[in-house]
Amino acid sequence: MAALPPAWNRSPQPFAELISAGVIAARVAELGAQITAEYRPRIEEAEVVVVGVLKGSVIFLADLVRHIGLPVLIDFIGISSYGDATSSSGVVQITQDLSRPIDGRHVVLVEDIVDTGHTVHYLLENIATRRPASLKLASLLHKPARQQRAVKIDYLGFTIPDRFVVGYGLDVAQKYRNLPFIGYES
Repeated sequence: MAALPPAWNRSPQPFAELISAGVIAARVAELGAQITAEYRPRIEEAEVVVVGVLKGSVIFLADLVRHIGLPVLIDFIGISSYGDATSSSGVVQITQDLSRPIDGRHVVLVEDIVDTGHTVHYLLENIATRRPASLKLASLLHKPARQQRAVKIDYLGFTIPDRFVVGYGLDVAQKYRNLPFIGYES
């Protein structure tokens, strides 16, 4: 008999649940199936590289790639525009670059949230200069009320209201990434 996963080890306080762990899991499985269906006919022409934006996308990326039914390469790029603040500074800084070239490969950039759009726009432009065969964006969350720059999200988990959210990879001052749900301060 398989062991049950451990119960969550702390109260979710002071956070109210916006999107439950179960709803997230179901949507991530759907996104993985969508990516599989799109790239299955194209896998012979070029490898698929899933690029996670550190650190917020790590949990989303880990769950997403397990639902992609194709061989994929995984890489990461580190970027900062928040520091320890709760709103973007507007200054984008690459803190870690990709570990291998992506030219000629299909790239799926995985982001935790598209907020103003400035950071992900910068990333998409930067990655496009590296000549991938194709470039698509997967984002767990989109907050359209704060959007200042139009960005096409090819694979979207959820559209959310204008609240500062934590959990499932998203943080405040590097904490609460390990909450299994998306929450906000209540």
